[in-house]
Amino acid sequence: MIHPSYSELMQEVNKETEIDEPPVVNSRYSIVLATSKRARQIIGGDTPLVPHANGKKPLSVAIEELYRGEVKIMPEDGRKDDGGLTEMEALQEDMEEMVQENAEIENSGVEDAGDADIAEEYDTEEISALH
Repeated sequence: MIHPSYSELMQEVNKETEIDEPPVVNSRYSIVLATSKRARQIIGGDTPLVPHANGKKPLSVAIEELYRGEVKIMPEDGRKDDGGLTEMEALQEDMEEMVQENAEIENSGVEDAGDADIAEEYDTEEISALH
């Protein structure tokens, strides 16, 4: 399970919003879209903004960055993203990828195959089979 939860992450992202302003994010889908975009940036070569990011999956790093306030969510105005997809298409694509990743992780019996502490629990052959 990814920590923090959707609701905790939404509260943290929205905590600096003024009382009379609408929240930055008002659904878990907005959080998923934001974290997936940041994860793609990290995959594309951006430097992670949190310590100890080596060995962690890009999505886990992106979630931690948002939770710590290192990355801010900006509204999109319905424009297309870099890949030529609308926000809804990108969201659907990202959700499908996350479902697939979660299924692979659950089937492997390992919570996060990128964590460094796996080496203590599994021998080298089992780790290489996970990647």
